[in-house]
Amino acid sequence: MDSSDQRRKRKRFLKPTHSFFSIRSLLYSLSFFAFFFILFRRTTPSFYPLVVLPGSSTASFAFQRFSGELTRFKIDDRVGFPDHVLVLVSKVVGFGIGRWNGNIKRLECVYGSNDTDSGGVRSVLTVLSVDEYDDTRWLVRCPLPPANFSSVVGLRGGGAVVDTAEGGLKSWENLAYEAVLDGDTAVVFVKGISHRQDKESDPTRFSCHFGFGNGKYILSSRVLTAAQEVVRCVLPKSLETLPERAQGIRVTVSFRMPTIRNRRIHHQRVFVPSVAKIPGLRSEAEKPRRKHELCVCTMLWNQADSIREWVTYHSWLGVERWFIYDNNSDDEIQEVINKLDLEGYNVSRHVWPWIKTQEAGFSHCAIRARDECNWVSFMDVDEFYYFPRLTGNGSTGQDSLRTLVSNYTSTSSIGELRTACHSFGPSGLRSPPKQGVTVGYTCRLQSPERHKSIIRPDAIDTTLMNVVHHFHLRKGFGYEDVRQSTAVINHYKYQVWEAFRAKFYRRVATYVADWQDSHNEGSRDRAPGLGTEAIEPPDWRLRFCEVWDTGLRDFVLANLADISTGVLPWARSLGHTDIEQIQ
Repeated sequence: MDSSDQRRKRKRFLKPTHSFFSIRSLLYSLSFFAFFFILFRRTTPSFYPLVVLPGSSTASFAFQRFSGELTRFKIDDRVGFPDHVLVLVSKVVGFGIGRWNGNIKRLECVYGSNDTDSGGVRSVLTVLSVDEYDDTRWLVRCPLPPANFSSVVGLRGGGAVVDTAEGGLKSWENLAYEAVLDGDTAVVFVKGISHRQDKESDPTRFSCHFGFGNGKYILSSRVLTAAQEVVRCVLPKSLETLPERAQGIRVTVSFRMPTIRNRRIHHQRVFVPSVAKIPGLRSEAEKPRRKHELCVCTMLWNQADSIREWVTYHSWLGVERWFIYDNNSDDEIQEVINKLDLEGYNVSRHVWPWIKTQEAGFSHCAIRARDECNWVSFMDVDEFYYFPRLTGNGSTGQDSLRTLVSNYTSTSSIGELRTACHSFGPSGLRSPPKQGVTVGYTCRLQSPERHKSIIRPDAIDTTLMNVVHHFHLRKGFGYEDVRQSTAVINHYKYQVWEAFRAKFYRRVATYVADWQDSHNEGSRDRAPGLGTEAIEPPDWRLRFCEVWDTGLRDFVLANLADISTGVLPWARSLGHTDIEQIQ
């Protein structure tokens, strides 16, 4: 017979161990959730999407099937412009813009009715365009909403409507729209805080704020400079120490607004709405091994048919790197740039969706080019450098523009070279010249109008302030006027009416009135006597013709035309029919 101690031990051994099974179940559960956590962390962005299916309520997490693949994305922001609504959409890791563009016909803009009794009626329109914006976002441009429909637009594709549960339409007139790191500072581009051209603002009026959006900003810092639309902020210590943490951080600016309460003046701090996020840092592999001697930065809109001649010619003069800021073009500019890049021209397109911000865009480009370029020319695609002394003297002139700036590189006090511009007219033509503007337009105004500059990026003032034609320079730097006998710029400003009418539609400079605007009609930025309507004057083809100047035409034909065919480099990619017409 067992003793009482043995029976107690046997009972304890045979008794089910509930605590053991509870621990094992807990471990299984934790492993299960950990697996799905890792899976979703690897395949999705940091924001969860919100998908509204027609006739259903808002879901906090869902998939959208798009062209046979699971993908998900979220509308970050919407910005209202005069002629469209810009929708900023979070990217999906591994889902490239090429695959996105393949489904563009299936993407639609969805507008809800403003009528509360409509029963949820929606209006659907085709998107205007889709562009890759930065490392984390796409840009989707939607038409303005139909009458009685909301401008808080959603997107539809593959049977699902993608929307956000919070956040409405931001006004373009009051917006922090772009941000970039510059050393131990953050530069923020802000619309609506200053309307003063070429003037600094008191930086103590402003503060900078860093966070993850939704109006919540965790870190704040002081402002070092504020001029026009550019605000330079001290980078918070936590981001300065580890700048890679700054990627995707949203930045905005606040300012003090005086208010009167109880007959006393109080200052209320007002935050500017923001869509500005700090982009990721460039990897070491992306940085150039050496600086280019000469680069060019431009901003354009719908000038795909002009860029090839401009790039080809100035590359022959020695330009090594091109920064093209595309201000909402809807022509074939991406295809033209891709082809130029494949042909060996170092051209990159930077999507810049912010209308009438040329000065701010040039400030942004100056920061971007600093690590790559010793000198940067800021010019338009209808402006061409010309060296009068080289015409007819037997010299080819190749690399002459790069040689010009190289001569000043050793002069440490020169930070800018200014070159006078001659404005050319239609020169009697009725249609665009087939051999290009440099050969076709040969009649101009007698006196130069303004100048354009080539800048040493390291010499630019910390405010980044510019008036398109030139930048403010840091103390200790000055500028040099290039003699007109050495170099001038042929500005093909007033071309045939067909080309000028396209230019008439919209302008990119911030402080220059649009053609249709009756403000400042006597400005030199306008066509004299044209007025504010795009109606061709009867004598347009004969206007702006005071001096016949064939210098650049002769220079181009003597040095760049094919000896046997006479075809110019920018025409060689055309079909045989077009070449025959050119000849």
